[in-house]
Amino acid sequence: MTTMNGRAIGAGLLTTAALVALGALPAAAAENLPAAPTPEQAASAPQTLDTLSRFFARDGALARSAAAPRVEGGSVPVLILSPDFVAGKAGAPVARVEFRASRAVASDGQKASLWTVKQPGGWQVVNIATGDDEIRYAEQGGRVLPGGLVFREPQIDAWYVQKGAKVLPLDEDAVRAVGKNGTSLAAYRERVAEAYGDKLPGSAYARKGAAGGYAPQAAAPAPAPAPRAAAAEAEPAVTVASAAAGAGALLVLGLTGTVLIRRRSGAGEA
Repeated sequence: MTTMNGRAIGAGLLTTAALVALGALPAAAAENLPAAPTPEQAASAPQTLDTLSRFFARDGALARSAAAPRVEGGSVPVLILSPDFVAGKAGAPVARVEFRASRAVASDGQKASLWTVKQPGGWQVVNIATGDDEIRYAEQGGRVLPGGLVFREPQIDAWYVQKGAKVLPLDEDAVRAVGKNGTSLAAYRERVAEAYGDKLPGSAYARKGAAGGYAPQAAAPAPAPAPRAAAAEAEPAVTVASAAAGAGALLVLGLTGTVLIRRRSGAGEA
């Protein structure tokens, strides 16, 4: 099974490679948003809030001066399906932490996720994504399976919670993948191994730079995605990118030194 839906075509599998690349970026990246000792401090820094004001005002829904963005609560770790798990490496967890996310809210109720990664000088915001999926699914997973590990399978934009031998779906994409009652961890591993086992680092698929591979070479532009895509409408230096680029597009962020903003609609819950 190798089919990927429209929202996941492209760099879905690039999350690991892209964020590893970001780890070596200078603190001046991301439109010079300042690094801070903690993710929360980076997210609530005045410069970040100013960028958020432009982000929330980009469609003319409200004036930039009226956006009044605020960061609610603490940050949460965001886990992505691990290539080691897909490869069947002994003892590998199903997912690994790639970044942390904080929820930002505008005066009119718009929400966004601020993604932070640890730089040499401290934590830094590297991406702003419309909606609060990362935080919302972390909260939902804690209710569905207390103490479980919430993670995302970016290839199909699916969210799950895993605890012990149980894997449960948190959104419609995950329900389509494993059923509304979920599956076992062993069965899930078989599914992702079949779907992505030939796309791991070092594979011919990754070496040729095919979209969806784990390797950095796959950072080439992806085909146009389905409903979550959007044209760039923001001010200069505030870039709107499609959900198909996913976290893989963060590699572009590092090269351009601009703030990457991914527009997306909220995913439905299971």
